[in-house]
Amino acid sequence: MNFGGATFSGGIVDFGGATFSDGIVGFRGTTFSDGIVDFIGATFSGGRVDFAGATFSGSSLGFMDASFSGGRVYFGGTTFSGGIVDFDGAVFSGGIVYFAGAAFSGDSVYFGSAAFSGGDVSFRDATGPMPRGLLATGDTPPAGVTLSSAWLPSAS
Repeated sequence: MNFGGATFSGGIVDFGGATFSDGIVGFRGTTFSDGIVDFIGATFSGGRVDFAGATFSGSSLGFMDASFSGGRVYFGGTTFSGGIVDFDGAVFSGGIVYFAGAAFSGDSVYFGSAAFSGGDVSFRDATGPMPRGLLATGDTPPAGVTLSSAWLPSAS
């Protein structure tokens, strides 16, 4: 399924509770503005979901209680501005979630209560403020999480 280059303005895009276990779902270069994008409770256990180069502007993007146990989810080069991206309660136990080169503005990305026990979550070369909740237990990121060098305490 390919939504690449599409524009969603206002309204609701609902993948809540969906299972991504095989194949490719593409949102590459898609624009989401002033609406709700819901992946709440979704399961990512295989295949690939690609948001590379997408723009989320003024949108609410919810991955609360989602499970990342396999496959690949790409946010590389994605722009997050003026909205909320919420991974509260998400479980990262396998697979790859890639935010490398993503641009964050404002205090809009939240990983509170997220659990990291496996897989690879990369923010390498991301810009803007560090997402809240990634260093909840001190200055060391959770196992499997690679932070942008600009976010590391030694870079301050």
